[in-house]
Amino acid sequence: MSNTRPANGMRLIVLIALSAALALGSFWLVEVMRRQTEDILPDRVRTEPDFYVQKFNFVRMGKTGEARYNLTGSEMKHYPQDNSYQIQNPVMHSYSAQRPPMVSRSLRATVTNNSSEIHMYENVHIDRPASATSQHFQLKTSYLLLLPDDDVMKTPKPVELKLGTSVLTGAGMFANNATGEFSLSSNVQGQYQAPAVTN
Repeated sequence: MSNTRPANGMRLIVLIALSAALALGSFWLVEVMRRQTEDILPDRVRTEPDFYVQKFNFVRMGKTGEARYNLTGSEMKHYPQDNSYQIQNPVMHSYSAQRPPMVSRSLRATVTNNSSEIHMYENVHIDRPASATSQHFQLKTSYLLLLPDDDVMKTPKPVELKLGTSVLTGAGMFANNATGEFSLSSNVQGQYQAPAVTN
């Protein structure tokens, strides 16, 4: 009787050890198969947005605390794979101490590079009202890249610009509002009319 108990105890220990070894072996096999599968299959890239907002109003502040621009739209979606934002019916108000606020509109826009680049697409329209120091300004094009931090806008597409009653058309525009630099690279045509002089 006393010899049976140690034998049973030994069998129990051996069974537990075998069970543990089998469990560890199974775990190791599953892990090896999982890693091999990950190496064979391509990484899954998420293409769907991770969140969206309707009727939003986004304000970007300057380094000194003043509002640089505010951006509104009917819908905004965020895509995590490139940290970009897709916006429907965007309207952007750009602010400057030297000029009246400029309003930019289009049917859609993409915001990239940590919100420093705004790509506006389809029926792009920019409007800046007249002031004591500048005439009424309008711009129309199909695509425009805005760099609000640098006060730059550019496009390779055809543009139509109006300053007061003067009209200028062309393609390949670059404009730097901070430095006053402006250029059109091709197909430039213009109709200039001097502003009326008031006494």
